[in-house]
Amino acid sequence: MRKFCTVIAALSVVLAAPACAPSTKSSGDKVTLTVLSWRPEDTAGYGKIFASFEKSHPKVKVNFKPIKNTEYLTVLPTELKKSQGGPDVVQLKPYGPIQSLISAGNLAPLDGQVDVSKWDPTVLQAAKGKQDGKLYGVPYAMQTLQVLYNKKIFAEQGLQPPTTWAEFTAACDKLKKAGITPLSTSGLQPWVLAIDHQIFGATRYGGDDFAKAAVAGTKNFTDPDYTASLDVTAKLKPYYPDKVTAVDYPDAQTLFTSGKAAMYPGGSYEVGPFTKSNPDLQIGFFDAPPAPGAKVDHPLTSGFVDGSYGVNAHSEHKADAIELAKWMATPEFGQLYASTLKQISAVPGTTPGDPLLAQAYQNFKAHGATYMMVVDFGYGNPLGRDQEGLALQKMLGGTSPADAGKLVQKGVAAWFKPSGG
Repeated sequence: MRKFCTVIAALSVVLAAPACAPSTKSSGDKVTLTVLSWRPEDTAGYGKIFASFEKSHPKVKVNFKPIKNTEYLTVLPTELKKSQGGPDVVQLKPYGPIQSLISAGNLAPLDGQVDVSKWDPTVLQAAKGKQDGKLYGVPYAMQTLQVLYNKKIFAEQGLQPPTTWAEFTAACDKLKKAGITPLSTSGLQPWVLAIDHQIFGATRYGGDDFAKAAVAGTKNFTDPDYTASLDVTAKLKPYYPDKVTAVDYPDAQTLFTSGKAAMYPGGSYEVGPFTKSNPDLQIGFFDAPPAPGAKVDHPLTSGFVDGSYGVNAHSEHKADAIELAKWMATPEFGQLYASTLKQISAVPGTTPGDPLLAQAYQNFKAHGATYMMVVDFGYGNPLGRDQEGLALQKMLGGTSPADAGKLVQKGVAAWFKPSGG
């Protein structure tokens, strides 16, 4: 195609008439592939990663184009439909949020194009169409959920990672008395509160056993064990930042990285940005101990696939974009991603990019739990995690656990059909 357009362009000079559509090629006859992402903080890292692809594909230049996270899902459908100048490869949210893009015909199926024969099917599920079962993205990251903590603050306060709920709340009380915010979180964004609930409440509602029952329809979100797990999370309010429902996600991050908060319930995806923001920050982590009344008597490390990279069905350079997607399924990309951005790569045969993450991933494999509100209940509107976060916001304002459970059930029931029903 490039040779064809070159010939036509030459003829157009003679004929004094345009012959090709506006080119997206850069100088030196290179094809420029635009990769759309919601991670501005990863720009420098991806520059290094894609340099390796460019070295083995000298006629391709990769342009990493980040968009603000809070605007990404709104902007993405419009970007994909651009007749010219649209992205070639796009970062895709996992599970439910990609389904509308698939239905609209905006993503190219990758079955038979990308070698994922050695991949775990549960990982690939995050990037598949719910209706047709086809693969539309190459998963790039696994995430685990746990409590990150500031090692320096813990040492100064004579604290050790807690192994029981009583030790955990005692540590929180001691930190608060010392004028240190025990737990930094954002109550403004519902999805952050939902992560808090998964970290602290999963043992109380029963982990994967409850998730399977909810998928089958033998239990729902008005179940006493589930509503009690919401209550576990809401009762941590005294340890959260003041006026927590007004605290924005970036402010919660800064509260921890600045050393004003001792703990941060969150994902493994925070480790890289946190250490980049404050290279002197010494981060440890622990799994939340079983909550009071827990149905699971040991800590759980929850996890999920964070996203994938898909090819724009309308790309002007689809063949080259598919080549990039193929490369993203290789250990070369996976290891570069893990090492450069300090993440857990979804590509088989790779090693997490930080010893802390390596241990977190081992814990997930040893005693993992599915982040059910994303994996199992993330395919409709409202998303399970958002409805759960909304319920927790209301609980922090005084709503009862029973009413919060009804709110979650009402939202999920609007679209979810139990597998056994």
